Amino acid sequence: MLYKSTRGKEKKIYSSDAIVKGLAEDGGLYVPVEIPVIDQPFNELKDKNYLEIAYEVMSKFFDDFDKNSLLECVESAYDHKFDKKEIVDIKEINDAYFLELYHGPTIAFKDMALSILPHLLKTACKKLNFNKEVVILTATSGDTGKAALEGFADVEGTKIIVFYPKDGVSDIQERQMTTQEGKNTFVVSIDGNFDDAQRGVKEIFSDENMNKILEENNYVFSSANSINIGRLVPQIVYYVYSYLQLLKNEEIKDGEKINVVVPTGNFGNILAAYYAKQMGIPIDQLICASNENNVLCDFFNTGVYDRKRDFKVTNSPSMDILVSSNLERLLYEISGKNENAVNELMEKLSTEGEYRITDEMKNNMKDFHADFATEKETQEVINKVYKESEYLMDTHTAVAYSVYKKYKEETKDNTKTIIVSTASPFKFTRSVIESIGKKCESMDDFELMKELSIMSKVDIPNAVTDLDKREILHNNVCSKDEMKDVIKELLGVRK
Repeated sequence: MLYKSTRGKEKKIYSSDAIVKGLAEDGGLYVPVEIPVIDQPFNELKDKNYLEIAYEVMSKFFDDFDKNSLLECVESAYDHKFDKKEIVDIKEINDAYFLELYHGPTIAFKDMALSILPHLLKTACKKLNFNKEVVILTATSGDTGKAALEGFADVEGTKIIVFYPKDGVSDIQERQMTTQEGKNTFVVSIDGNFDDAQRGVKEIFSDENMNKILEENNYVFSSANSINIGRLVPQIVYYVYSYLQLLKNEEIKDGEKINVVVPTGNFGNILAAYYAKQMGIPIDQLICASNENNVLCDFFNTGVYDRKRDFKVTNSPSMDILVSSNLERLLYEISGKNENAVNELMEKLSTEGEYRITDEMKNNMKDFHADFATEKETQEVINKVYKESEYLMDTHTAVAYSVYKKYKEETKDNTKTIIVSTASPFKFTRSVIESIGKKCESMDDFELMKELSIMSKVDIPNAVTDLDKREILHNNVCSKDEMKDVIKELLGVRK
């Protein structure tokens, strides 16, 4: 299996090289030259557990890893760190199946991929006889940062630097990051939004002078964001697994199509569902759910991507994004793998702040349906579902469910549907409790966890039980223009 850049200027490489590099030198994202297919009958796969499905899927993408090494990565990732033996949980609530992806060490779906990425990276470095220290450089809108820090903490041969928007994450998300232990971990808040952080990280990756300085000091950059193919591929696994679980439980028949609704910001999670469909999983509609930062919704409905709009801070902060990096991989696919077209569109986005795709490309996105939910709609759906079934969802999952209800009403489509539940309600306690009409002005987020536990009849997850008592270990702050200097200072390299 070979990988190439979406912008086409680099030679084709193997997955181990792509995982170590993270981002292509030409600024593009690595994509498989061909997407592999699942060649075993679903009835033969349905009784396999999560680890076995993870190996089946990843071995098709990472076939330059030997079997034992890849199995070791899988087994090291999906172990007691998760509070569910099955790793993920699927709950049938009302008229949909909620795929709970938040039972890992940071109670968000990013654990599903970031638990294994450090093991993949370490194995790839060993395989390539790579002797440089890898600097994981990551921008986060809340969840990726903590999951990456947790995964890479004290991993030999690595350092990790996470940038996050100071006022763009929840109190609990911030506390999870700033209390992170590990001699190789660094956390920096920036005076800006997530797009500023993400843009800064991508510019640093492609900065020749910065990379030269790192090379002279025996460092090399890599990424833990979903721009890294080693992060994206593990996300395909839970779509394959969830389909097989519905089949195993006789909720669907072999080959029956399902819909998938994904709360979407940086486009990595729904792109993984798209890849699962390309591999042969019978997914009909890929429903892209946005919050009031509805740039993706507008793109799918008009064919125009326009980031020139007001940035809104919402109660679903992990989706407060106007530049969705992973969309570049979809552009590559719908353009017929035309890197020249991708280059042109990305150049327009950079210089003009918008681009328009061709009618043919738009037609190639007919598998996608897109809509958005307002803050009020998000709150209303949390309240309604809780009153009907005592099931509490976080704000991001509520965006997805709200969009699903609109889709179902508009289309009358009764296809069985998976709602991707991306975070525990304990991660966004204030927003969740306010949504169900409880007064909480006098309580801090940690007191609210106890209230939420009583209401939901669910124990506070171990990941956040004593979070308010942990020591703040990271208090670095910088402007968006100072990110390079901060990195040099943290690494102790010359300016």
